[in-house]
Amino acid sequence: MTYADIYKRSLDDPEGFWMEQAEAIDWDRKPSKALFSDRAPLYEWFKDGLVNTCYNAVDRHVEAGNGDRVAIIYDSPVTHTKHEITYAELQTRVASLAGALRAKGIEAGDRVIIYMPMVPEALEAMLACARIGAIHSVVFGGFAANELAVRIDDATPKAIIAGSCGIEPGRVVHYKPLLDGAIELAKHKPDFCVIFQREQEVAKLIEGRDYDWHAFQYGVEPAECVPVSGDHPAYILYTSGTTGQPKGVIRATGGHLVALNWTMKNIYDVEPGDVFWAASDVGWVVGHSYICYAPLIHGNTTVVFEGKPVGTPDAGTFWRVISEHKVKSFFTAPTAFRAVKRVDPDGEFIKKYDLSCLKTVYLAGERADPDTIEWMQEHLQKPIIDHWWQTETGYTIAGNPMGIEPMRVKIGSPTVAMPGYDVQILDEGGHPVKAGELGAIAIKLPLPPGTLPNLWNAEERFIKSYLTHFPGYYETGDAGMIDEDGYLYVMARTDDVINVAGHRLSTGGMEEVLASHPDVAECAVIGVSDELKGQLPMGFLCLSNGVTRPHDEIVKEVVQKVRDQIGPVAAFKLACVVDRLPKTRSGKILRATMVSIADGKDFKMPATIDDPAILDEIKEAVAGLGYPQG
Repeated sequence: MTYADIYKRSLDDPEGFWMEQAEAIDWDRKPSKALFSDRAPLYEWFKDGLVNTCYNAVDRHVEAGNGDRVAIIYDSPVTHTKHEITYAELQTRVASLAGALRAKGIEAGDRVIIYMPMVPEALEAMLACARIGAIHSVVFGGFAANELAVRIDDATPKAIIAGSCGIEPGRVVHYKPLLDGAIELAKHKPDFCVIFQREQEVAKLIEGRDYDWHAFQYGVEPAECVPVSGDHPAYILYTSGTTGQPKGVIRATGGHLVALNWTMKNIYDVEPGDVFWAASDVGWVVGHSYICYAPLIHGNTTVVFEGKPVGTPDAGTFWRVISEHKVKSFFTAPTAFRAVKRVDPDGEFIKKYDLSCLKTVYLAGERADPDTIEWMQEHLQKPIIDHWWQTETGYTIAGNPMGIEPMRVKIGSPTVAMPGYDVQILDEGGHPVKAGELGAIAIKLPLPPGTLPNLWNAEERFIKSYLTHFPGYYETGDAGMIDEDGYLYVMARTDDVINVAGHRLSTGGMEEVLASHPDVAECAVIGVSDELKGQLPMGFLCLSNGVTRPHDEIVKEVVQKVRDQIGPVAAFKLACVVDRLPKTRSGKILRATMVSIADGKDFKMPATIDDPAILDEIKEAVAGLGYPQG
């Protein structure tokens, strides 16, 4: 069947389509039907089935005779460590930790917060919770104590599983003092904590509350898998909310299993046994879906990488890992490749490694600028596939179905909507716009399985945040367009569409122009307040290594480029060169914070910021452009 046949069927007969996909999952009790719409617009999938995520991700592969297959490859250039864990070993390790948790009173429905670095034990903790029906909430390792406390109070965990530290290039991040501080700040107190001690930092344990990871499991009866209902929350993952109070996205077990398993072959084109690598972190949704769950559910080998794209030790680390571990399908964020390109603009490191194993590279997490994609195409000579999804959806909304029918790549577009997603472009009144017109990207309800059915203990907020603005639709918060061929273009967050003297313009479109300048390695465009035109675009440029030309010359050239390619209507005149851009740890540029600085507004320090010191550099650069006004 072609992509068009499959996509049409998923919208015309979602019941039949998703029940078929559910056949690939091992159920303790098969669901009677796929979609439950009795609480619309709160839809649920496979609600009356009974199933266990850990069984599907681990035990069934061992029982099928694949216990010797490698489940996890751990590669940590920051600690000079590498090792492999087979599915049989993973089963033993996970059953042991799950048994220890059960012996301490953790039951189905209880919450467990996981605060771990990028080590295999983080995946084992997630799977151990899933094994006994506990609901895990992974919080990015090294998150500030206050932010962790907010999540402790919202999820009310019975237990916290944490690492003693994380390793960054050149420094050790002490997790335990942050954890202790968070528990002190939180109103809710966990019953106990389990600490995975790393040799780089052995943390001090608090007697009666803290247990050493290994001692905790000693002599405990391993746990069997506990079946849960299809609508049972597998996990809570907090995403930043506009109010400063994080939103707890929940993922229902049945739909999560069915959808993720389907994506591995159909989107990422891998077979069981192939090596799949998502270079992300377990603290983010990509880490949940594509480091831990999807590869293991599908019977793949997943790579757990503790390092950076550059500096651990050099800009060739991606290519070394791919070559050494025979990675077939590789997935990371565009920002990682921009970092590599900035240090190695001629792709010299790529030439040092045999990448014949690598079939496809996937990008997601932010807009993939054409310049970066073209650089990758030129130097890698592999298909570079952009795809778009969100924490809320858990997997691809729009992508290129490489395992069904590879489609023509149009640079700047993540290609087409995936089965189950009825993606439409709406105007402010909620009416569909013509092909090629910019509008709000919305998805007609119901969303497919595996997407968020609700927020943790915040149903009203869920409805208000996502389902109210366009009744009958899920509001993505992104703006874009669909062309005559049905290709989607995600141009910006809705609040990144700026209004310059009555003209609606995409900052993303301007960023594409800036990034095409040969001296520009990375850039960001924001909309700043202007007394005359309402808003004006302001550009920030990071230059490639080795560029020695005067900055004002480069600024003049990019201003002219925007004038030539977008037009005088963009009124693009404000631009400056900076050393780096403020980003989250996952590499997303903190544009909203930059806007607040430029407009002279108060802002809350983003919890996910990688390096707060960068904001002072941005303030200085903005002041040099005469902002804030007045």
